[in-house]
Amino acid sequence: MRFSLLNRRSSGGGAAGSQPVFRRAPSPGALRRERRAIVKAREERIRHLGGLTLEMYRRSSFRDQLLIEQCREIVALEDRLRELDSMLEAVATTRRAPTTCECGAPVPWGSHFCANCGRPVGAEPVVACEGCGHPLSADATFCAHCGRPVETSDEAEAEPEPEPEAEAADEEPEPAVDETILHSADPWER
Repeated sequence: MRFSLLNRRSSGGGAAGSQPVFRRAPSPGALRRERRAIVKAREERIRHLGGLTLEMYRRSSFRDQLLIEQCREIVALEDRLRELDSMLEAVATTRRAPTTCECGAPVPWGSHFCANCGRPVGAEPVVACEGCGHPLSADATFCAHCGRPVETSDEAEAEPEPEPEAEAADEEPEPAVDETILHSADPWER
């Protein structure tokens, strides 16, 4: 019985003029399942090879070609195990490696918001410079891109806009409110 992996590996790439087939990468779970199956098949092949070698020794008739064929199958399985291990390692490092937000802060894998600027990952900044639009950290006092001082919301509220005095003189006074309505028990009467 031939192992199907060897038939796939020895069949070659197919026609030279054909278009390459792009497939989605298998999930890490599928890679681990395939690895377990190959490890099990490899162990069985090694036991089979040992039994075959012992039986050839007992009969004093070694068939070198048969032993070489069995060893090639085991080596092919080990090559596939190395491929699977490298793919699993690539998936693990991709998940461990932090990406960076547009503000430059690292965003760990699985995060939905940047810890520095608070924006959703891949969205517009929550806090940005009013002059250049560059993302700002929450504790920034100056923009790192243009050098403009950052105006916080407390400062904006502290500076009331001056009202023109001419308009204030033209306004009519508000009508007096009846005190009995304000102090009544029924809130619907207010």
